[in-house]
Order: sequence, then C-alpha cells, then structure tokens
Amino acid sequence: MPDQVISTENLSKTYVSGLRRKRVHALQGVDISVERGEIVGILGPNGAGKTTFLKILLGIVSPTGGSAMLMGCPAGSPESRKSLGYLPENHRFPTYLTARQTLDVYGRLSDLPSTQREERIPMLLKQAGLAGWEDSRVGTFSKGMMQRLGLAQALMNDPEIIVLDEPTDGVDPVGRREIRDRLGELRRQGKTILINSHLLSEIELICDRVIILNHGRIVRAGTVDELVTQGLGWRLQLKGVVPDDVSERFTCHTEEDASGPVLVLDTGDVIDLNALIDHLRSSNVSILGIERNRRSLEAGFIEIIESGEVQA
Repeated sequence: MPDQVISTENLSKTYVSGLRRKRVHALQGVDISVERGEIVGILGPNGAGKTTFLKILLGIVSPTGGSAMLMGCPAGSPESRKSLGYLPENHRFPTYLTARQTLDVYGRLSDLPSTQREERIPMLLKQAGLAGWEDSRVGTFSKGMMQRLGLAQALMNDPEIIVLDEPTDGVDPVGRREIRDRLGELRRQGKTILINSHLLSEIELICDRVIILNHGRIVRAGTVDELVTQGLGWRLQLKGVVPDDVSERFTCHTEEDASGPVLVLDTGDVIDLNALIDHLRSSNVSILGIERNRRSLEAGFIEIIESGEVQA
C-alpha cells in the first residue's frame, strides 16, 4: 500500500457560465500530498474552492488541468472509488428505512456480500453510538443521530480514504468528542481522513495538518501547531522578580496568572529566547516553564485570510 494515498499536481478547475461565458477559476494550480494515516483539515472561506477540490477527488467533477491521484489511481476511476468513503454535508436518508436497512442499502451499493454486511452493520452502529436504535426508522432520528448514521455509512465499505464534510454539524459536545475518538481510532488503523468543516475548534483538536484554500489557491499548509504559533513568541513562567531592564533589552511584556509572573517574548526567534534565558538566569530569576505562545486556529485562520497571502 503506498504511503502517499492522495496527491494532486497543478490541479485546476475553471467553470464557464452565463451568456458572456464568464470564466470562474475555482482551483488554480493546487499541489497537495497526503500520507497514509493522516487526518487533514481542508479550510477556507465560502467560495475558496474546497467543495470543488473534494468533488474532483470523489470523481463528481473533472479537473480542467493537472492531475489528482488516490491510492495510485486517477481520481474518479472505478479503482479509486473503491478506496473511498464519503459523508456529504446535509445528507439525506429515506425516512421509512431503519438504521440497519440504511446501511444494508449502502453495503449493496458497494457490492459487499451479505455475510460482510451482516458482520459490519451491527459493529458500525455500535461504534457510532447507535446501539439499540438499529431497527428504529431514520425519520425519528435527531440531527446528531443522523450524523452518526452518516459516519457509519461512510465506513460501510471499510475504505482507506474517508472524506467527511461537516461531520460534527448538529452533534452535541459529548457526541463530538465520541466522533473525534472514533476518527482517532481510524487513524491508528492507518486510515486517511479529509475533513471539511467550519468548526475550527474541532479541526484544531483532531487534525494532524491543515490546508487553507482561498480564491482557488493554497495560502497556507502545515501542522495545527505551526499555524497557531507561527510568528508568535514564547511564554516563560517565572519565580522571582522580573529585572527592570528586561523590557529595554528585549521585545517582551509581563503578565500574571495563578502561578505567578509570566514573561511573554513577542518574537519567535530562538536566538532571542536563549539570550533572554541567559539574562534571567544571570539575574537569579528561576524559570519554571517555557512554551510557545499560541493563538486559536480560528484567530490564525482569520489573520491568514485577511492578509491575502498566497503560499510560495
């Protein structure tokens, strides 16, 4: 099994609409590589190209230029679709079917033999937190229960690549945690997961990497930690009196928390950090802890989008 399970090269999609044949560049030269066992968040404002990107991977839309590969096969080919599981946003199931019948229908669509369907359906419903609801009609389900059933549906064919569009939409906090735990289990099994969500707090908790799109281009890609700390400084938990000359020699400020003074170094430069540490030690100030200064993923995302930057 290849380590690189999703890859795109110079992927582009242009739509032409209207009497004047207006051209809309939904994707422009997108290069992405996703390894086996990663959970990757696809972020961006409305109209950024996220939906078009996912539709190309799913084979719903054909690219105008470039290429997209899944498990070494061209996106949209029958071979690539066999490795896919998909939970769309605002999915709908026939309300007269039970949860068991719904999964059986999707198992049949995936050409799963009856013995495999009989084995996987109760297991998936239990893992989705729907034990005891197997023979209840879908029309009686809450929004959160529908999301759980949708996730079970996406896993019916035991896919290697799972694409989730707003998987925790309408789910209560306990349910969101259970879904995060389930996705973590899938990652440990070597499954690769793409998540498109506007709940950035959820993305921050579960994703290994984040790819931010805007105007059809990648504007930033990296780990969540890189995105929430990039350009920020360091926090030093201290014991003792902060020397008066610290603010004169370094770009920093002091805060207070329950444990005592915290010195915040505004620059992320490691050389500046080491110089500050040396200065504090020479002034007999004890350093109890050092950590990167962080912001929320939402704050970092807004800053990136508003800056209008494009990845080099």
